[in-house]
Amino acid sequence: MKLTRRAALAAPALLLAARAKAQGGFPNRAVRMIVPYTPGGVSDITARLIAEPLAAAWGQPVPVENRAGADGVIGTEVLARSAPDGHTLALVSVAHPVNAAFYRLPFDTMRDFTFITQTTATPLVLCAPKAFAPNTPAELVEYAKRNPGVTFAGTGGVVRLAPVLFAERTGIKLENVPYRGSTQAHPDLIANRVNIMFDTVPAALPRIQAGTLKALATTGARRSPQLPDVPTIGEAFLPGFEASTWGMVIGPAGIPAPILARLNADIRAALQVPSVVERHKTLGAEIVSNTPEEMRAFTEAEMKKWGDAARAAGIQPQ
Repeated sequence: MKLTRRAALAAPALLLAARAKAQGGFPNRAVRMIVPYTPGGVSDITARLIAEPLAAAWGQPVPVENRAGADGVIGTEVLARSAPDGHTLALVSVAHPVNAAFYRLPFDTMRDFTFITQTTATPLVLCAPKAFAPNTPAELVEYAKRNPGVTFAGTGGVVRLAPVLFAERTGIKLENVPYRGSTQAHPDLIANRVNIMFDTVPAALPRIQAGTLKALATTGARRSPQLPDVPTIGEAFLPGFEASTWGMVIGPAGIPAPILARLNADIRAALQVPSVVERHKTLGAEIVSNTPEEMRAFTEAEMKKWGDAARAAGIQPQ
């Protein structure tokens, strides 16, 4: 009986060991998850939420390490130089493909990484001051055609490029007023010193709920659960228009196929843990997972879309 019980207790560990051996010894130590941004954002929260179920699945710690700087470039460069054995990963955002439009990067956005899976998608919201006349994207376009000089608050990345993409696809002109972030932009937006902003839903939602800003539309493929009465731009006016922030897990280039398959399967399973799903709902983020091949194709498409938008705005990599 004692032998049987001991064998039963040892079985999970033996199974993990056998699985690790079959996959080149992965994982045989801690799996580091780099977040190349400051703590508290969606990427950081996602990394910390999935670290626990991944540690349980792998039998190894999954420490989360914030390596912020240069819109994610610093931490991502650390990843690019890491060994491709699956023990160093990063949870990056849409900034990963967008950065190529703004910076001369110390790595190749596509070639130097292994794409594992998407994690989340968070739409933007096209918002405006209460005093601004247009209440829909269609009204905004008509207003901008009659009143040159409509301004938008741009804070960088997709928030900076979404209005450029919108203007290009609707044939209007919008003028960028640069800000460091939403905190700096919102007072001027509320006061109607700047006319519109494509902001993240979590950042703009408190102002919308307080009635100091109004939501004209959101930019995801589906309506935001946090703004269910607000139509998407694609639904209300411009079919196919999407501009979301999102997250994905990547590794250094060259991770062996068996390890990549396990990383993809286990991370996707961790993303479906009910507490992980529910926490992301409170952030206005939808859980999204896919295959490595789908993730690579999606990243390439995003890189082209935002690169084209940046060139249309006259932005050159610095």
